[in-house]
Amino acid sequence: MDSQPDYVVDVFFLIHWMLAIVVTLRIIMRRNSVGVALAWLTLVFFLPMAGSILYIIFGEISVGRARTRRALQLIQPFKQLINDRQKRFTLDWSQQSEASRLLARHAYNTTNLPTLPGNDLELLDNCQDILRRMIDDIQQATHRVHMEFYIWHLGGIADEVMAAVIEARKRGAHCRILLDSIGSHDFLKSELCKKARQAGVEIAEALPVRWLRNFYRRQDLRLHRKIVCIDGEIAYTGSLNLVDSRHFKTKAGVGQWVDSMVRVKGPVVEALAVVFLADWSIETGMSFDQITEEGGLKELDEAGESFVQVVPSGPGFFNQSSYQSILTAIYLAKKELVLTTPYFVPDEAVQIALVSAVMRGVNVTLIMPEKVDSKLVHHASRAYFEELLEGGVRIALFTGGLLHSKTVTVDNEIGLIGSVNLDQRSLWLNQEVTLFVYDSEFAQRLRKVQQSYIDNADILHLAAWKKRRFHQRLLENALRLTGPLL
Repeated sequence: MDSQPDYVVDVFFLIHWMLAIVVTLRIIMRRNSVGVALAWLTLVFFLPMAGSILYIIFGEISVGRARTRRALQLIQPFKQLINDRQKRFTLDWSQQSEASRLLARHAYNTTNLPTLPGNDLELLDNCQDILRRMIDDIQQATHRVHMEFYIWHLGGIADEVMAAVIEARKRGAHCRILLDSIGSHDFLKSELCKKARQAGVEIAEALPVRWLRNFYRRQDLRLHRKIVCIDGEIAYTGSLNLVDSRHFKTKAGVGQWVDSMVRVKGPVVEALAVVFLADWSIETGMSFDQITEEGGLKELDEAGESFVQVVPSGPGFFNQSSYQSILTAIYLAKKELVLTTPYFVPDEAVQIALVSAVMRGVNVTLIMPEKVDSKLVHHASRAYFEELLEGGVRIALFTGGLLHSKTVTVDNEIGLIGSVNLDQRSLWLNQEVTLFVYDSEFAQRLRKVQQSYIDNADILHLAAWKKRRFHQRLLENALRLTGPLL
């Protein structure tokens, strides 16, 4: 009678060890970074069966063979489309810093997407004002409204944005909205989404979750970009999801979300429009010819003075472009480097780059929210603070809400703004987009916004930080080991 339970346990562990050996060989042959490989091996061997299953579901960067094949077929024509537009302009780099030239060259060699001159950028840093400005522009739309977000959240001004889109469709504008399957799950199942579709608004689900596909397509690779293009003439991008911060995650105990976006006019709108259309065609199956005929791309005249480069990233066709370019920006800093990010779980290269900048004499400031909506990330990020503080990095914890803005300023000459967090998921896995702005005037405006965050932050001091309790340090250091998996 007692042998039956023993038999079940023996079978369970036999299956566990067979599966663990197969998965271990797979991890070794994938040649991931040592930190990522060791994190997965720890889960595989310390969580019987569950660790191996988690690796099968989440461990490899694959979005599916069919989707990858379609993306590779489309991406080169889209890159060529942007490069053809760049040929209309002559870029005079003589007034730009050496760092700007080097960073632009690096980003181009990583993405094959050029820097475009003659852009006007309006920096917006109030969530409600951003949505109101979008509504005003959508209400003037006559031809097309294209929107791409990770999260579309019901409630408040966000619903007014959709109302404006529906009205634009009734006026005859072609409206397309691309939303991440997980981030916008509730909206995609909502009555408002149904109403919009009935009105003729095309709404597509990006990277749909299909659990039966887990064994050949990773389900946690997400579309994290935020792009709006209106009539092919005005664009928005940055860190704000389509949410009214007064209605979003109000029970998370982190305060209102604080975000930033840029409203863009000029040739770089064409590049943002092409990124959206490439994503749309990959998800919907629209051909390149259909996109070029129906996408509403326009050749835009210069509208300002800013040199701007669109840097998308994501597995398969823009591998590590954000990661490498942000690392390059850090190493190019000579005087001051200021970074804002809500989620900070860096790899060793980013951490070394920040401390190395201090060793060169650069004033480095890292601005993060005091509270975030993920307990795991909150504790894991703090495991890096002591080494950064010892290395001379100034850490400012923003107390005015969940600072969700993702920005970098380099020497008041270069400004980066987009959707990329300084965590390994965002830098390596998600589909992201960042504007690299080579314009000292814009960089100084962005630096003022960053300073407003610092003015509402607590500055950490090494002596005080070292005094936190043992159990807290133990938890942080333990969760740091999972950093590559968060």
